[in-house]
Amino acid sequence: MIKENLKQVLSIIEEAKKDSPYHQDVTLVAVSKTHPAEDIQEAYDAGIRDFGENKVQELMNKIDVLPQDIRWHLIGHLQRNKVKYIIGRTYLIHSVDSLRLAEEIEKESAKHQVVTHILVQVNVSKEESKSGIETEQAIDLIRAISEMKHVQVEGLMTIAPEDENPENVRCYFRMLKKLSLDIDALNIDNIFMNFLSMGMSGDFVVAINEGSNLVRIGTKIFGARDYSNM
Repeated sequence: MIKENLKQVLSIIEEAKKDSPYHQDVTLVAVSKTHPAEDIQEAYDAGIRDFGENKVQELMNKIDVLPQDIRWHLIGHLQRNKVKYIIGRTYLIHSVDSLRLAEEIEKESAKHQVVTHILVQVNVSKEESKSGIETEQAIDLIRAISEMKHVQVEGLMTIAPEDENPENVRCYFRMLKKLSLDIDALNIDNIFMNFLSMGMSGDFVVAINEGSNLVRIGTKIFGARDYSNM
């Protein structure tokens, strides 16, 4: 079932790319939270290499029992006291939303003599229930992070409001794309806008239309999540 789901999702992604004016490549991040290692292995065997986890503990439980060439994405809210566990183990942290968190990542990365690649999470919809820095403060945060030697900003991430009609959230994806272009135009040292992480199972087509090149898709690949063991 996972293999068939992946084939369908990848086909939809290819079609969505045709409708994007940005002609971007798109990477599928298979969101594997709550799903067992066996399911991840099945997706891996079908060709997927990028997987997303929300919780540090669940990520750590899976890293050592799955293929070592998997690119792990930490996509959930990251607490500062958990940073030390994932430095050097992730391909990309999507959810950096404060200077204090960035400073903790810098400190732990310096200890391990590695550069940690991150995205700055922006709460473009200004929802109180969502993490992320407000749009108006994002550039100041990025300028501060640019001074760090062991943290590399690779782009931006956002989570759109839940809505049965994806067209209703198109504006938020468009806003994040504009912000990424504005930041790119500033030519800030040590800052790159290589990735725009936006779009999930319900709205990824619209997100790709608006410039996303990292889509975080879980239920359309793995089915409903089981939180009973969480």
